[in-house]
Amino acid sequence: MSALVHTIPPVYDGNSRVLILGSFPSVKSRETMFFYGHPQNRFWPLLAGLLGAPVPASVAEKKALLLARGVALWDVIARCEITGSSDSSIRNAAANDLGPILSAAPIRAIFCNGQTAWTLYEKYLLPATGRQAQRLPSTSPANAGCSMERLAGEWRAILPFLD
Repeated sequence: MSALVHTIPPVYDGNSRVLILGSFPSVKSRETMFFYGHPQNRFWPLLAGLLGAPVPASVAEKKALLLARGVALWDVIARCEITGSSDSSIRNAAANDLGPILSAAPIRAIFCNGQTAWTLYEKYLLPATGRQAQRLPSTSPANAGCSMERLAGEWRAILPFLD
């Protein structure tokens, strides 16, 4: 198994107030060259619903939604060995440097999309940032046992930091 390198740049600007971190891009995300590219991933419908916006279709629409609403988006892992899209198979990981985002944007809170992203954040990035992150349930199709209603209920935690 050879190491894969994260090639999708982070989305943020000087108005980003919330940082949402995934673990590492899925196969579909790597193919589409943007976050949460699998059509069954509930991230974009969930975020659009929470923000009262139409579900974005194109990469440009997704970036516009994030930036217009103060959401920064990236992943914890910069490089790793991974089988397909399975977070549980991640080995020999190296973390992304959040310094550029945290120095350029007034990030009020950091959230992790799923247990693996949170565990990896705690291991690799918490020591570097000194900032706690909140774990949210994964929007992945692999987390099918978590209903959209439950996701929305828990993901509402981001909203106070966007006001």
